[in-house]
Amino acid sequence: MQKLKYSINTTLDGCCDHESVIPTQEMHEHAANGIEQASILLFGRIVYDMMESAWRPVAETGVKPEWMDDWMVPFAHTIHKAKKYVVSNTLKQVDWNAEIIRGDELKNKVLQLKQQPGRGILTGGVTLPLKLAELGLIDEYEFIVHPRLIGHGPKLLDGLSKAIDLKLVNKKEFKSGAFVLSYEPTKTK
Repeated sequence: MQKLKYSINTTLDGCCDHESVIPTQEMHEHAANGIEQASILLFGRIVYDMMESAWRPVAETGVKPEWMDDWMVPFAHTIHKAKKYVVSNTLKQVDWNAEIIRGDELKNKVLQLKQQPGRGILTGGVTLPLKLAELGLIDEYEFIVHPRLIGHGPKLLDGLSKAIDLKLVNKKEFKSGAFVLSYEPTKTK
């Protein structure tokens, strides 16, 4: 059975805006490694659009935009070749090695994907992971906690209807002072 892992960058005050953290080579290598270890990427429409627009052109043309450092390019190739599923009720089609999952199919499709052989399913973002957490489908939570306070922006699992108790299963520190904290949900009796 494949596990579903949620990985997200967050500030100490829980902000999950992708522009709230300072990208580092170590962070990008960690993210690329996480993608390589998964068989499937599961995105909501917003994250899919954002990832496709940033990384697909680099992987397909070899030309990087001005904002991109050379050490970011391997991430583009890693995410480009990964199998993707996009949860959306508005997209008509996707073509970046991806398939669409309609919102009303989410629970059944994720349970089906978990039953397939593979190395795991990886998701990120804010909106889709909240739905997955509410459905009890996330098997591992990975928070990359950056030593910054932002004071605004989207918050980690904002709107969660009930508490989810977690057990720390791994931790790692980056040179930047960010920590990677991995948790599994505890089973309640």
